[in-house]
Amino acid sequence: MSTSPGWRPRRPGWPVWGAEEVERMRCAALLHDLGRATVSAAVWDSERPLSTADAERVRLHAYWTQRTLERIPLLAPLAALASSHHERMDGSGYHRGTAAPHLSQAGRILAAADVFAALTEPRAHRDGHSPEAAAALLQEQASAGALDSGACAVVLRAAGLSPARTGHPAGLTDREVEVLKLAARGLTNQRIGERLFISGRTVGHHLAHIYDRTGRRTRAGVAVFAMEHQLLP
Repeated sequence: MSTSPGWRPRRPGWPVWGAEEVERMRCAALLHDLGRATVSAAVWDSERPLSTADAERVRLHAYWTQRTLERIPLLAPLAALASSHHERMDGSGYHRGTAAPHLSQAGRILAAADVFAALTEPRAHRDGHSPEAAAALLQEQASAGALDSGACAVVLRAAGLSPARTGHPAGLTDREVEVLKLAARGLTNQRIGERLFISGRTVGHHLAHIYDRTGRRTRAGVAVFAMEHQLLP
């Protein structure tokens, strides 16, 4: 990743990053797994499914990364970012369970990079995936709404891979995204239908599918979903 001034992650709407922001992210990436030292090597090297207690120890390694860095004045500003590598867009990650509205662009990229690196490394219970196979699995997680698709694209380009077109979050179709964008702007079903040359009733069917896929139940809710996943300009 270039550290030259004016670097921009290739995602529409993302700001230009200066050298200071890039360096901050680079340092956070180098420190993100510091908390792994709190977990026994016997746990990391286990070929068997982890017990509940061991799984909790693994989950808390990100917490210990944060706590350790917070105690070092020079590194404390990196603590929140460095410990965010297991957070997910849909709130299913750890250790905070932070969801998309509170995840920075740097945090989203760090999470995607961590997944890609983990997939390509051999583990006690599996061989490492090829870069191409890891890219496909990464993009599956983006399509499922766990990872940011733009962040995944940035990571894959940095790895020398050409990311395939990723699906929309929550499995939304192209047409559903079109309806969602217009609904988020406050247009009625009739007006949306006029814009897309479909009936208002068809718009209603699309909105019902959008509610089901996103887990939101109101237009305001799906508008927030669209903003969280950067579907709006």
